Amino acid sequence: MVGLGGLFGKGRSAADAASGKEFPYKLTPEQWREKLSPQAFYVLREHGTERAGTSPLNNEKRKGIFACAGCGQDLFDSETKYESGTGWPSFFKPLDGAVGTSEDNSLFMSRTEVHCCNCGGHLGHVFPDGPKPTGLRYCMNGVSLNFKPAAV
Repeated sequence: MVGLGGLFGKGRSAADAASGKEFPYKLTPEQWREKLSPQAFYVLREHGTERAGTSPLNNEKRKGIFACAGCGQDLFDSETKYESGTGWPSFFKPLDGAVGTSEDNSLFMSRTEVHCCNCGGHLGHVFPDGPKPTGLRYCMNGVSLNFKPAAV
């Protein structure tokens, strides 16, 4: 029997949702809790979702790199960020080899989850309704990202 927490993705570990893959950057749950804010832990390690429109990264327009808030892995170039109107930072393409995907069947639907290839942290989901050239929308939780401005 699956409890409601399992249906909504809460309580799953990042590695479980990423098909049990091993990741180079590993911490114990206790170490993750010490490193991350409660909201970042909930999103990155328990597959939570931040409320739409709450991330300051929605309005980030400078050139730079969006990195994993868990391990620092570079994930997206600011040149691939666009305004999707969803309330979450959105990108049409990740950096090569930076993210992985897995099937997410929570919330009574099938979606494609996006995770960091270095630590397995849950970043968000990818949808086939983005702009050219890829047609993809990587809809990311802002709390799972850090922004590193480009040197001027």
